[in-house]
Order: sequence, then structure tokens, then C-alpha cells
Amino acid sequence: MKIAIGPLLYHWSGEEIRRFYDSLRGQVDTFYLGETVCSRRREMRAEDWIGLGRELAEEGHEVVLSTLSLVVARSEAAVVRRLCDNGELRVEANDYTAVSELEARKLPFVAGPTLNIYSGRALRAIQRAGAVRWVPPIEMPGASLRGVLEELAELGGGPVETEVFAYGRQPLAFSARCFTARHYDRPKDDCGLVCAHHPEGMPVTTRAGERFLAINGIQTQSWCCANLIPAIPQMQEMGVAAVRLSPRPCAMDEVVAAFRAAIDGEPVTLAEPDPEQQCDGYWWGDAGYKRKALGTDTAEASR
Repeated sequence: MKIAIGPLLYHWSGEEIRRFYDSLRGQVDTFYLGETVCSRRREMRAEDWIGLGRELAEEGHEVVLSTLSLVVARSEAAVVRRLCDNGELRVEANDYTAVSELEARKLPFVAGPTLNIYSGRALRAIQRAGAVRWVPPIEMPGASLRGVLEELAELGGGPVETEVFAYGRQPLAFSARCFTARHYDRPKDDCGLVCAHHPEGMPVTTRAGERFLAINGIQTQSWCCANLIPAIPQMQEMGVAAVRLSPRPCAMDEVVAAFRAAIDGEPVTLAEPDPEQQCDGYWWGDAGYKRKALGTDTAEASR
């Protein structure tokens, strides 16, 4: 099982972005690069991401360029086309604008989690369009994933690699409105990129004072951080090819080491972030914020 670093979901400076990827060189198998949330974030242009991808690919990493998850303007569609036409690196399609462009070019691609694939038939259809790997929707339980893969096998034809979002704040929804700009009473088109003040999103609390979501520009995330280490034995048994770890601003080397140890069958407890801020409910078919198997040992969690 491989370890992939998913696309960066937050607005960091170009220097911070470079420092982040430099810190993980040689530690993971796959890097996903690119802006998936907001086209106004231009610390790294398409050419910059492609250049960084070339560097990482030359060092032996698999590199995938990720596209926007919500394309609402012609300028954004043009960026998608630029990534699809890079001529070197595979692309992750996060909306059907990218799927259409890649299918027209007959290029193999990764089907991202926002394509909303929930059945074996839908997965076979996206495979016919060119997908060679897919990332199930964030909220898909492990039992449902097993059903999708079994249905795909029953349909006949070749397999599709599966990569599961296994760590990080869970992206739940996207909107044409920018929630962070709204909080600062700024229009979306003149936001001043205030999301840069929140390197891991902006916590949202209930009237009772409980944190339950985070806003990240146009994206709504879970406040808790997914941690599917207890589910790794089950994923391995199902044939999952890779786990995706979503970038966070601290201790990612510790996170990578913990997942690597778990993949190798070693008992692991991950304390980043604090266990009370971790969750795994979606995988076990419950509310996403819940902690179902966390705190148990790996053997118990895989039963």
C-alpha cells in the first residue's frame, strides 16, 4: 500500500508551500499538486505547480496535478485545460470539466473524490472515460466501498486503483460563495485573500460553543481530523492501493511515519492532532465526527 500526499487545501505562501514539499521528499510515494479550492489563490500558478512536479518526479516520486473542484468561470476552465495539456504529469480530475478535457485527449487520469462516484457502474463509466485510479467520496463507509469494488468485479473488465482519504480535515462541501470573505465582510471578488490568515481553515462553533466545522474559502470542512489508521488492515484486505494524507501545517512527517508503520503491520497510536480532535465515523458507517475505532488496537478495529 502506497502513501500519497493529497493536494494542499489551504492558502499558504509560496515559501511555505515549497518548505512543506521539501520536508517530505523521499518519505512518500505520490504527491498531488495544485489548487483545488479557489482560483484567486495565485501564490503558485499552473506553471509553478508543473515545475515543482517535474522536480519531484525526477527524484522518483509519482506526481499528479489536481484541478479545481468547482469551475464557474472561463478563466478557471482555461487553467484546467493548461494542466491537462502539461504533456508530462498525470492529472486528477475533480470536476467534470476536467473529465471532459482529459477524455477528449484520451489521457489516463485520477478520478478525484468530488466526482461523487457511488457505484460499480459509475466507476466503470468513469474508467471508460480514462480513469485509472479513483478516490471514493469522503463520506463513503468501508462497507459501501467493498460493495462498489465487488460490483465492479462482477461487471467484468479491468480493475481501477483505489485510493482512500485517510487523514486530515474532511472536505464536505463547496459553494460559489466565499465563507471566509463573508466573515470579514468582504466581497468575494475583492477578498484580500483573508483565508491566508487561517493556515488550517477557520473553526466554526455552535451557539453552545462547540466546534464542529471549519470554513476554508468556498470550502466547508470538518473541524475534526480524519485518522483511518485503525482501518488500514481492512483496506489492505479489500485491495486498496493507497491512502491519501491531506496536508496540515504541522507534524506531517510524524503522520507519514505513523501511517507507514501501520501499513507495515506495527501497532500505532497517532497523537497529531490531539486524539479528541480525531474522527473516523464515516468509514464505520456513522456520523463523520465520531470516533468509532480510534483508541482500539489495529486488530480489534479490523474485525
